[in-house]
Amino acid sequence: MRLPRRTNPVPEGDPPQAEMALGIAYARAVEEAGGIPVVVPPLESGAIGPLVDQLAGLCLSGGPDLDPAAYEAEPVPELGAVEPALDAFEFAVARSADRLGLPILGICRGCQALNVARGGTLHQHLPAVTDGSVVHRQTESGRLTTHTVQIEHGSELAAVVGDGELDVNSFHHQAVDRLGTGLRAVAWAPDGVIEGIEGTGPTLYLGVQWHVETLVDRRRHAALFDALVAAAADESARRAA
Repeated sequence: MRLPRRTNPVPEGDPPQAEMALGIAYARAVEEAGGIPVVVPPLESGAIGPLVDQLAGLCLSGGPDLDPAAYEAEPVPELGAVEPALDAFEFAVARSADRLGLPILGICRGCQALNVARGGTLHQHLPAVTDGSVVHRQTESGRLTTHTVQIEHGSELAAVVGDGELDVNSFHHQAVDRLGTGLRAVAWAPDGVIEGIEGTGPTLYLGVQWHVETLVDRRRHAALFDALVAAAADESARRAA
């Protein structure tokens, strides 16, 4: 969300108000994979179930830091700006989609949200827990990669993008600490930061820490959106049957 104080309205435009803000790269990536992207507005809790019922899959995007109150931790001084209402909405959407068995892909903040939605916790300020050998908030374009991740052989993530090393970009302040229920770590940066998680159930439940939506010109990264859309198509067919 973009709050009124962060907008620059023109005199002939609408009055300042909270706005939805989402990089178009996410929608384009879904479309290029053959899906129909639907941008979901943050709604009241009673509307979340009926809303998620209309979806065939879910992609949670990047965004601001998650409020540590969601996993009963005290905020550290270096915590960035948080949006607790948005957090609560995304957790509720993720849990609803999870209960329905929808395929889910979380990107950056979305990966972290999937972990917290399953009862996990986060490192609030990565520089406090890493050795500084990897820059996790690069200054280069998101279309450029700046470090590698090691992907676990035999994991579902490896089945999608291949195992071994993968070059990725990096734009995050927080990362997975304690894993949520039914989740396992399947990708790591050279400094040990968890960069990929997945569920242990039969449904696609993947979270990656890098911004894959800006790397879809590379086959291995585009494969993540291909997998999400393919799984969503299977879900649509199952419902139709």
